[in-house]
Amino acid sequence: MSKEQYIKELCSGLVWDYSISAEDIYALINGEKNSVAHYNRSGIFRKSIETYPWFTVLELFSPEDINDLLTEDLIRKLRTPSLRKSYAFIKKRLQETLPITG
Repeated sequence: MSKEQYIKELCSGLVWDYSISAEDIYALINGEKNSVAHYNRSGIFRKSIETYPWFTVLELFSPEDINDLLTEDLIRKLRTPSLRKSYAFIKKRLQETLPITG
């Protein structure tokens, strides 16, 4: 299985309960589309961190994308306190390790 096929399988797992193609979710994650059905990039990112473990999320999004998408607002909206705590820590670490762009 190619890496692209693997990623599309992960995309399909994110929206198994909707009639949305894995290709559309893949395009959304890659920034080729602004929205798919009721998801925007931030929404599908949130769904991915609530669905998959951290190392799988890293398969879908680059650390730079995660740093951009992982806002304080998104962290507050995560469904469990343990996820909020984990991703607040991840955000802090990413901000410490990634170079500042501007």
